[in-house]
Amino acid sequence: MNVGFIGLGIMGKPMAQNLLKAGHELKVFNRSKAVVKEMVALGAKEALTHQEAAMGVDALITMLPDSPDVKNVMIGENGVYDVAKEGLLYIDMSSILPEVSQEIGEKLKEKGVDMLDAPVSGGDLGAIKGTLAIMVGGEEEAFSRALPLFQAMGSSYVLVGPLGSGNTTKLTNNMIVAGNIAILSEALMLCKKSGTDLEKVLDAIRFGSAGSAVLDTKSPKILQGDYSPGFKIDLHMKDLRNALQTGSSLGIHMPITDLALEMYQSLHDQGLGEKDHSALFHIYEEKAT
Repeated sequence: MNVGFIGLGIMGKPMAQNLLKAGHELKVFNRSKAVVKEMVALGAKEALTHQEAAMGVDALITMLPDSPDVKNVMIGENGVYDVAKEGLLYIDMSSILPEVSQEIGEKLKEKGVDMLDAPVSGGDLGAIKGTLAIMVGGEEEAFSRALPLFQAMGSSYVLVGPLGSGNTTKLTNNMIVAGNIAILSEALMLCKKSGTDLEKVLDAIRFGSAGSAVLDTKSPKILQGDYSPGFKIDLHMKDLRNALQTGSSLGIHMPITDLALEMYQSLHDQGLGEKDHSALFHIYEEKAT
């Protein structure tokens, strides 16, 4: 397929690279031009604007930080909406509010553009390896059209329901991940303070009921004190805020999510917002000293 791709960050860049490896033609746009040059060297074409990225392509993918960014690029002033042609498939792989996905999708329908919200899980390693879990909301026909792209970027791709369902699923995913990292950090500090060998503890529990993708991918970062970002604290905070906002609109009380956000806010306030979310362990280290 001929694909436009907007947003070449920690996740977007390797996702775009995997599309190239799978044989798709790619036209890319990103505010930082250094990464665009890298992609051009690999065979992509450069789009000078986000509108240009949407011109003459079969599908357009966005991988952007938050709801306002996606909304601005797609239906804001000088947005893609102004140049979109009937038949374009639009896939937003950002993590945003479900209601914003629905708003954008309804607007794009006026131009005959089909939209899927398809946020991902798996972090930078999953993006690099092409093993992302892709959670999709939208119509079955649009999902079928998108499958060759999803197959290049992920190992799991599930159509959950109508537009907005993908982001509801992603909020669910990141609520669980936040809680999992918090209890993992707390438990490892218990072992550390008791003098128990952390690596042996992890080997002992990895294949039991406590085993998880979070344990496998985040415990090595905690043990090494390596908090280089795979998924930044600030981005996880955004997802937790979106989850709380969505829950509030539904009349749901979510105290664990609220507490996890409070803990990440503490790290952000210490200037650690750009670190990996596994840096939550730092809170327990501070309290243990």
